[in-house]
Amino acid sequence: MLRNAMVVLGLALVMSPAVVAPQPADTGSFEQGQALYQAHCALCHMDSGAGNPPMFSALDANELLADTTLVVGRIRQGAGAMPPFPDLGAQDIAAVATYVRSAWTNAFGGVTAEEVAAVLAGLEDGGELASVWDGVFTEAQAQRGQALYPGPCGLCHGRRLDGAPDDPDMRSTPPLARARFLRIWEGRSLATLFEYTRATMPEGNPASMADQEYVDVIAYMLSVGGLPAGDEELQPDPQRLARIVIRQAAP
Repeated sequence: MLRNAMVVLGLALVMSPAVVAPQPADTGSFEQGQALYQAHCALCHMDSGAGNPPMFSALDANELLADTTLVVGRIRQGAGAMPPFPDLGAQDIAAVATYVRSAWTNAFGGVTAEEVAAVLAGLEDGGELASVWDGVFTEAQAQRGQALYPGPCGLCHGRRLDGAPDDPDMRSTPPLARARFLRIWEGRSLATLFEYTRATMPEGNPASMADQEYVDVIAYMLSVGGLPAGDEELQPDPQRLARIVIRQAAP
């Protein structure tokens, strides 16, 4: 579901071998960044940093990573189809930036939390964070999503949204609802889910639905998983969706 999910730095560059460059002096920050990268970035940019151009840009050998201000701004605010990550603090962003600038064949060097804080001070704050347990969709929206789901989604992900296709000859797929889905997506935002879905689904015909239809299907997915409805609909706005975090349980 993501046109160019987390296109951390825009352009799809040439893929390079997954060779790890020497780590920066602050190995603690590098290791923290590696863990955060696995949680938030590897879904689209791969463990190797090679991405899947042109859909997901390569981070290995990406000269845009040399610009620290650009890197920090894109991680916090997103750009184009890359979702924002407003839940990451200065230390987290510094760690991710240090990792992607120093891993594989990259040798752009580490980034400090102080450098990140200076960049963040010039950016607008998008508001409070919420979780999927805070009533972020309406019953009517979930019903619209339910009507949309069978055609583009149901054949592969099954009527119960559990990843068991209706055709026994088809391969199983990732679940789209309930505990296993929440566990897989724990800590990621609805913006990442929206963008990833939009860029990759339906399989073989991605981005074939309207943006509103994608968020309506997401509302249905949340509803099937037992999450509460509220008074406001989900909007196909990555900046707003980025402030809604997927959690396995209510805070």
